[in-house]
Amino acid sequence: MHATTIQNSVFLTMQFLRPLLVVAASASSVFAVIFALTVPNEVQQPGTQQNEVVGIERSENCRSCHAYYDADVEPYNGWMGSMMAHAGRDPIFWAAMAVAEQDFDGSGDLCIRCHSPKGWLEDRSTPTDGSALIPSTDGLGIECQVCHRLTNPDDSEHLGVQNPPFVANTGGASPEAFYGSGQMVLADNYDRYGPYGSQATAAHGVVKSEFHRSSALCGTCHDVSNPVVGDLAHNNGSSNPLPPGNFDGTLGGPLTSKAAFLNKPHSYGVTERTFSEHMSSSLADYKVSDYPSLPNELQGGILESVYQAAIQANTGGDYEDGTTRYYTCQSCHMQPAVGKGSSYFTAPLRLDVPTHDLTGGNTTVGKMILNLDARGKLILGGGLSAFDERGIEDGEDRARLMLKRSANLELVGNNLRIYNLTGHKLFTGYPEGRRMWLNMRWYDASGNLLREDGRYGNKQVQIAGRNISVKTLLDPYDPNSRLWHVEGGMTQEWAEQLVSMGTDPNIALSYDTTNSSVLQTLGDLAIQPAGTVAPTLHFIFNNIVLEDNRIPPYEYSYDSANTRNCLPVPATQYGNPGAGGTYNHYDDITLNPPSGAASGKIRLIYQTTSWEYIQFLFLANDGSVPFLANTGLDLAKAWYQTGMSQPEVMASINW
Repeated sequence: MHATTIQNSVFLTMQFLRPLLVVAASASSVFAVIFALTVPNEVQQPGTQQNEVVGIERSENCRSCHAYYDADVEPYNGWMGSMMAHAGRDPIFWAAMAVAEQDFDGSGDLCIRCHSPKGWLEDRSTPTDGSALIPSTDGLGIECQVCHRLTNPDDSEHLGVQNPPFVANTGGASPEAFYGSGQMVLADNYDRYGPYGSQATAAHGVVKSEFHRSSALCGTCHDVSNPVVGDLAHNNGSSNPLPPGNFDGTLGGPLTSKAAFLNKPHSYGVTERTFSEHMSSSLADYKVSDYPSLPNELQGGILESVYQAAIQANTGGDYEDGTTRYYTCQSCHMQPAVGKGSSYFTAPLRLDVPTHDLTGGNTTVGKMILNLDARGKLILGGGLSAFDERGIEDGEDRARLMLKRSANLELVGNNLRIYNLTGHKLFTGYPEGRRMWLNMRWYDASGNLLREDGRYGNKQVQIAGRNISVKTLLDPYDPNSRLWHVEGGMTQEWAEQLVSMGTDPNIALSYDTTNSSVLQTLGDLAIQPAGTVAPTLHFIFNNIVLEDNRIPPYEYSYDSANTRNCLPVPATQYGNPGAGGTYNHYDDITLNPPSGAASGKIRLIYQTTSWEYIQFLFLANDGSVPFLANTGLDLAKAWYQTGMSQPEVMASINW
């Protein structure tokens, strides 16, 4: 029998035996639940495969030359405070992966691929619950050498390792690369690839790579598509279903016929589209040197900070070597600085050395990581040093500054306009639990509070038989406020399909956020009329975006966003441009102050992780994945004990 056939047979057997094994495990300690020892075809991806390249050196080896000399510039200190460094420690990742593994055995491989690429490349992603990863060596997330050995999958510059059928491009005379879902293509050597090449003085080999100045490199992991729904769901998890012949559609079908092998990642299984959002904005090919020509409302914020940092190279905003600098991911998230790239005694002073802080908007997970480490609860990467802790704290401060640079408020009478100053949607990233809203407090002439819209505060909830007080957005659909979020969901057709495949119909899709009761199960949805949809936070099951009202970036192309499955939902928002048009990069709101209001304070608020998402990850973990059985509980405790993801003020204005 062919190896792939054997693999699929084992997987299919385990998919249907798992419910029996779970029952047996609860009845007797003799039985143990077995998880995917081989990765199902629905989860596999093109790109460099396991054990195909020499091993990834630990980032700690880089510290001797790239740390301890200038904390504001040195690569290691900045990286250490980023979520890139803590991707393997991230408790939200582990809690979400636990639920995904319960839902579709083997799906954990997809998660591990991006969150612990060293462990994945060195063949420790099976069992797919992560239990084979080494806590002391696989916990540093996206290690330095992972990025610095990446090559462009289109083979246009340097040849990385990608053997048939795992080729991450469209093939043909002019192959188009697959950027997304961790489809990494790595060079099989210990050289470091980067923008300087032979200009760099280092104790290791260096190779000049234009790819490392391209947003496409970041797209490797920052366009996330779910290949399971991409291949199996009736709509391929896309607003534009794949053409017949571009997917197999059967559980355990041939690898080479799966959607991930026949289509670009942005074509299916919508989960996260940061790279596609950026590529759909005109900022993706906007020269930093042209910053002064941007509309007045985009002056300031992150775009200005990039320009001010870049002009220090004395090239008008371009790179020091004269290469044109665009508003790429790197320009904003690895802003240039004057300094040295290493402590090596012959390292040149550069006027545009990239800071490796990789800052986003996450001000919460670092706190939770420190909390879990102190309690010995980190699954990977425990035993953080004082140096590590300082890096996390510095990263939190940078994230807070990044949030303040991301938006601007403009008020004319009772008309409020919120501008997106970033190069992607405001906000972006993995959407579950992230949200942004307006908080407005109205006062009379004596300073008495008349009304508060978009209230955030204490809520009494019941969970696991206990009554506790949590902080959350008290009325998320307050008609006088505005909430920006993404709501994922499932279609009835996909639910019915999953039940017919043997998936447990009793899986809870959603819970009451106050008393934790189950609102709807997979089986409930499956028997509804065709065309019915339901919200759910099961990301491995999500095959439709029910709502996405995040603010588009500057000159956001309808056509590109439509192709890349990142349109607003509904698509009629933000000016409703239609084919050939571009969306507004702002949101307009008509304020409704109460009678007698003499003044008001308006704040734009962002929260990294909501109570509702934490509650879901705790309740949805049924304990059937023993290695991950406590991840939901540990996450909930860490969230609770570290301030419950304290919201951040992005911008404010007085009325």
